[in-house]
This record gives sequence, structure tokens and C-alpha cells, in this order.
Amino acid sequence: MLVLCSTISGLLFGYDTGVISGALVTIGSDLGPAQLSNGQKELITSSTTLGALLGGLVAGIMSDWTGRRLVLGIADVIFIGGAVGQAVCHTVWSMIGARFLIGIGVGLAACIAPLYIQELSPTRLRGRMVVLNVVMITLGQVIAYGIGAGFENATGGWRWMVGLGAVPAGIQCLLLYFLPESPRILIRRGDMVSARTVMSRIYALAQPEEVELKVKVLHAAVQKSIEITNTTTFVQRFKSMLFDHINRRALIVACGMQAFQQLCGFNTLMYYSATLFKEIGFDQPTAVGLIISGTNFVFTLVALKWIDRIGRRKIMVWSAPGMIFGLTLASISFHYLTRKTGGNLIDGTQYSTAWSAIVLVSMIVFVASYATGLGNVPWQQGELFGLEVRGIGTSLSTATNWAGNLLIGSTYLSLMAKITPAGAFGFYAGLCLLGWIFVLACFPETAGLSLEEVRMVFRNGFGIRESKRLVKVKKEMKEREKAKERNDQDRGDPGTTLKRGV
Repeated sequence: MLVLCSTISGLLFGYDTGVISGALVTIGSDLGPAQLSNGQKELITSSTTLGALLGGLVAGIMSDWTGRRLVLGIADVIFIGGAVGQAVCHTVWSMIGARFLIGIGVGLAACIAPLYIQELSPTRLRGRMVVLNVVMITLGQVIAYGIGAGFENATGGWRWMVGLGAVPAGIQCLLLYFLPESPRILIRRGDMVSARTVMSRIYALAQPEEVELKVKVLHAAVQKSIEITNTTTFVQRFKSMLFDHINRRALIVACGMQAFQQLCGFNTLMYYSATLFKEIGFDQPTAVGLIISGTNFVFTLVALKWIDRIGRRKIMVWSAPGMIFGLTLASISFHYLTRKTGGNLIDGTQYSTAWSAIVLVSMIVFVASYATGLGNVPWQQGELFGLEVRGIGTSLSTATNWAGNLLIGSTYLSLMAKITPAGAFGFYAGLCLLGWIFVLACFPETAGLSLEEVRMVFRNGFGIRESKRLVKVKKEMKEREKAKERNDQDRGDPGTTLKRGV
């Protein structure tokens, strides 16, 4: 229940990034110009990303001082203000300003919600709990496309699309009052009683002595972080992200994965899919966009089931080739689709329905592969950093995400015009290939390791072999414990304790 309430941030994230796709094709002349130019569309879209970049940059650092819960509350207030601002605006620049405000809320939520969830989740479920937040992001996008399709032909319907984002923000703002603070933050504040209470809720099936042991281990780790925090300045800790070899490797992995997530071009589909499908001849482009967001949602559910069982690294190694294939197929399809128009998409042209259908299929393949791996794994970023630099690390990696998003979102339409759609999607395929090579070379396995154990992985290099060794050792230890438990039960030992919740 704790995680479900906090994942409303993911719903808001998905809704407010997805709703603009349908709004851009229905605004018409409501903001002044008879029709929005490509430049105005890019400004409206990228203003959200710029706001998210700034929000993400300060979110983790701020949450180290205020706690995770308060930052989520601030994000909700900003969501409400931005949604209302969009709904009542009448000029392009006021729309850009409201989208920028929404972006700040998105940046705060995107950084803190996964971090908060990780710190409220038991180790064996941590990956799936963070993926649940991504499920809510994709659900938000599906809802946004569904509402967009419903209001597509209504006069001023786009105002309802953007304004409805205030509803879930208001609900979460009320629910946050009942949610606990992260136990790591509580221990840092010296509130051991509250931390013990929260830990007992996280490990609800564990015996009291087992919870107490986990609290002691966590306290020892937090105490070390407190000592580092008390004996160093913020600037020194920031520098340690660059000059301490363990922190630097963790930062390279976190920022590299976030850059890969954005530079693959996925969010161009979220922002411009309705525009793209309208240009290639679909009569109901927003409804077709719903197919894309629906695929994203369904395959994120696949990741929810398997990310802790298969592991972060394996799921990335296996899913990235599907993205490369989908984008390559899209590039080939656009080449043949636009041969009669000189390689460019021209609105109103009757294109081949067969090639248009293949474009849609290629997008589905790409999105399905993305949702299974890359859409989820980078948001596990908080587990890569020690507590004393976790806020700084997650802020920098989230800022990398939004910087990549800003670059892709603000150049997509221009790129399509300059190097043709075939060239643009071929370019994204090449970036995906580079991202896959990065995963093979640098991304370690973290599934099954506690937040404190993950730090050990980066002691010597990027820890791909070391992470596999640690995961194997922990698995063998659990198997021995289960075997001992079964033997004790066979002997009728009354002292056997239930350890499934630990």
C-alpha cells in the first residue's frame, strides 16, 4: 500500500508527458496562431523537459535535507498549478510557461518516487516495486491517450486533457500525510523508534528479532554515512562523485543508462506519435497512439514480473537488440513510404497503407522491447549509490535523463526535416547499438543485493563479474538456509522461524 500510494507520482509523470501528444493536434487556433508551427510545438514540448531537467537536478539533493516525502508533496502542488495554468492559457508563451512548471513537478517526481520506493521495499522485491512505478508511468500515458482520443473532436477538448492532471496530484497530496518517511532518513535524524516501526511494516512476515537485526545493520550503514556527512561539506561530497573511484563508476553507469534511455528516441513517440501517425495517413492518430502507449503498458507488466527473477543486466542484454531491430525496420519502412515525396513526410499526401502499417508494427516492436528493459532498469539508479551521496547521484543521473530528453524532444521535428524520417530513425537505431555495447561493457547485476551491498560491486572496475559472484553467493546462502529450515521442520524443531518475508 505504501508503494501504491507513492506510485501516483509515476501516474502523474506519465500523464503529463503523454497528454501533450493529443493536445498538439487539437489545439488549432486556441493559442493565437491559426496553426502551431513546428518550432512552437518543439518549444511547448521541450519546455516541460527543461523544467524536468532543473527539477531533477535539485530533487535528490533537496530530499537529503527535507526527506523524500516532503519533496513529493511539493511536486504535487506544482502539478496542480501547472495543470490549471495549461487549462486556462490563451497564448503560446503562457502555454510554454505552464508546461515548464509541470516539468519541474515531473523532474521532482521522476527522481524521488523511485528512490523513496527503493528505501521502502524489501530487498527481494525492490526491483519489482520500482517497476511498479514505471507501470504507473505507462498507465498514465495510456490514460492520457485515452482521454485525448475521447476529447479529440470536442471544442476546446485539449483544455480538459491537460487540466485533468490536477486530480491525481490532489489525491496523492492528501495520501502523503499517511505515508511514512524513508527509514534511512529517520535513522539519520536519530528517530530509531519510527525507523523500527517502518521496517516492521516493510518486513511484515519477519520475526521481531529479524527486524531488529535488519535495523541494526541499516543503522551501522547509515551511521557511516552520517559520519561522512558531518565531516565533509556538500562541495566535498559532490567532488567525491567525480574523484572517488567507487562513486565515479556508479555515476557513469547511472548516467550512461539514463542517457541510453532518452537518446534511443522513445519519448519522441510519446510527444509526437499523434502528429507522426496523422502525417502517414491514419484517420484517428490519437487512437493509433493509444496502441503505442498500450504496448508500453503491457510490456512494462512483463518487466514487473521478471526484473527481479531474471536480473537487471540480463533483461537489458536481451531486450536492447529488439529495439535496434524495430528502429531499423522503421527506417527502412520510411524510406520506401516516402519515395514519392522525396524522402520527406508531407501532410495530406496519400501514402501506401501497407508501408504505413509496417511503420506501426516496427514501432510496436521497438516499444515492446523498450518497455521490457530500458524503460525500467535505469530508474533503479538509487541502488547504485551509498546513502551519503545517494541524493547527489540520483539528481545528476536524473538530470542526465532530462538533458537527453530535452535534446531529443527539441530536435526531433527538425531532424525529420533535415535528414528525412528514414535517416532520423536510422540515427536512433545507431544510438541504440552504442547503448547496448555500453550495457555489455559496464552495467553490473544488482538484483538480489541490498542497497548497502551494491556499493561493494564497484570496488574493482565496473563489477560485472563481482556482481555475479555476490548474487551467486547470496543465492547459495538462501538455499542453505531453506535446506536447514526444511531439516528443522522434518525434525519437528519448534524454534524454526519464518524467513520468507526477509
